[in-house]
Amino acid sequence: MRISSKLHVIGLLLVGLLALQAGANFDYGDAMDKTLLFFEAQRSGKLPPHQRVKWRGDSGLKDGFLQRVNLVGGYYDAGDHVKFGLPMAFSLTMLAWSAVDYSKEIVKLNQMGNTLAAIKWGTDYFIKAHTQPNVLWAQVGDGESDHYCWERAEDMTTPRNAYKLDPSHPGSDLAAETAAALAAASLAFKPYGSSYSALLLVHAKQLFSFADTFRGLYDDSIPNAQAFYTSSGYSDELLWAAAWLYRATKDVYYLKYVVDNAVSLGGTGWAVKEFSWDNKYAGVQILLTKILLDGDGGSYTPTLKQYQAKADYFTCACLQKNNGYNVVLTPGGLIYVREWNNLQYASSAAFLLAMYSDYLSERKAVLTCPEGQVQPSDVLSFAKSQADYILGKNPKSISYLVGYGQNYPIHVHHRGASIAPVSVLHSAVTCIEGFETWYRRPQANPNIIYGGLVGGPSKTDDFSDDRSNYEQTEPTLSGSAPLVGLFCKLQSLSPASYHRTPTPYQKPPVSYHPQPASPYHKAPESSNPYNKAPGGPIKFLHSIISTWTIGPTTYYKHKVVVKNTSQKPITDLKLTVENLSGSLWGLSPCPEKNTYELPQWIKILSPGSELIFVYVQGGAQARVSIKSYH
Repeated sequence: MRISSKLHVIGLLLVGLLALQAGANFDYGDAMDKTLLFFEAQRSGKLPPHQRVKWRGDSGLKDGFLQRVNLVGGYYDAGDHVKFGLPMAFSLTMLAWSAVDYSKEIVKLNQMGNTLAAIKWGTDYFIKAHTQPNVLWAQVGDGESDHYCWERAEDMTTPRNAYKLDPSHPGSDLAAETAAALAAASLAFKPYGSSYSALLLVHAKQLFSFADTFRGLYDDSIPNAQAFYTSSGYSDELLWAAAWLYRATKDVYYLKYVVDNAVSLGGTGWAVKEFSWDNKYAGVQILLTKILLDGDGGSYTPTLKQYQAKADYFTCACLQKNNGYNVVLTPGGLIYVREWNNLQYASSAAFLLAMYSDYLSERKAVLTCPEGQVQPSDVLSFAKSQADYILGKNPKSISYLVGYGQNYPIHVHHRGASIAPVSVLHSAVTCIEGFETWYRRPQANPNIIYGGLVGGPSKTDDFSDDRSNYEQTEPTLSGSAPLVGLFCKLQSLSPASYHRTPTPYQKPPVSYHPQPASPYHKAPESSNPYNKAPGGPIKFLHSIISTWTIGPTTYYKHKVVVKNTSQKPITDLKLTVENLSGSLWGLSPCPEKNTYELPQWIKILSPGSELIFVYVQGGAQARVSIKSYH
């Protein structure tokens, strides 16, 4: 073989190796593009002419009207229509961080315009919500009533209550996270619009001062948020905001703040194994470690080294090299933190590790874990494993990023995606109609919510694509936001990484005809001797947990606890729920009239265990009884 031929073969082998390392089976650029589309699908307010997700329409155009403040805009949080400030602000911080540290890669992928548009849709909203230096409107929408309706954002009939933070009702966590988001965004916009960047920084500084001066948990001031986004504390957000303000301003005041408060606010004390909308410690520690690695620590170096030790703890725990004190992984290798929407923790951790690997690599630094040295490439490799799991390299061979690949969830728990768009179904879809006609239908959602990262599998890698399985099938802002930077980084390693064409405007469907549910059939009587028997192994406990009024009607939220009081496990439990006029969730409907069964992800009701379901009723409570079981 000639030398030139040998070199050609070697070259092909090297290209193949690089492709393998970069994950040749996954198009991370396409995944990134779809993730940005998710933010367009979540927009609230008057949509722009260049809106690419065409099944969405204008909505929430009177948000803040009752409070005489303009709160139009921003993002809906998940599959609902509440604008929760804390996860929204965290999501913007993640997007802005990506735009700052991966700016060259994003530009080469031709995605900077879409990325900045996603950030600005949120920052414009927060500027409007920050009406005075010490006032921040923190939430729009009532979580309780919103979750009892299944309707499109364009048809909303639920109360659009707005809740604010002020000196008498503080919220240091939310105000500081918003300050962090605006400070990070000011860096992202600085090369493109210095005046807008400066405006963001003004609001960020004021919000940080407000958060630090008037301390308190936002959900103590806004109890309505407690059932949805309970905050574990505000100390991490204060450090997080100060770290971002230092990076944006280079004002030593903010660096001194994170050093002087390192102990009192837990920055050098907390060793964590989670990075999320609620817990920013790992992010603070890695962001401050960058200052140390860049050689800019000065007299603050000793304290910054303590921050670095905690950053390394988080990283070593993720890589399973922390002397037993590791992050839990599923059998398939996914980071597992909580049952509810676990993938958001995996995406946030993977993004943070990708960033840290770059910071280490830039300074040719290595990580020393209790179980040995770790190279920056090892850190990035683990981050990549989480991205690959999300995109389909998992025991179920399913992409948990909606719309990516050939096999992804099609019964996503998302109101807008599950109902035919206004362009097709012109009449409004009411609360109850939405549940009866769309929520309970077995067919796939009529609209694909591209780029939504669903909650994902259980700790055993099991997953049920069921619209009522909101723990696993609901996408969130905070889950998808970190993926923009993560996918961008991974795509930059691919030989064919640049000069992509983003997804063009999407044409709305021409028509859509929902298929009616199967007609009810009377089920044969069960042969189980305990069927409907009083004093059987099942006990019901009814309670009313909230009420609200819409127009002339008062609605009641009923909670029913179903408890197995026997000594044996119960399977195939079916309940009869009669006189139900409203919506019900927590059980799966059967073809038989008024009959419900356990959700697919709950196969057995063990002795002493409980199942809770809830329903909304405009009058007397429904009648619940046992139909059959084994």
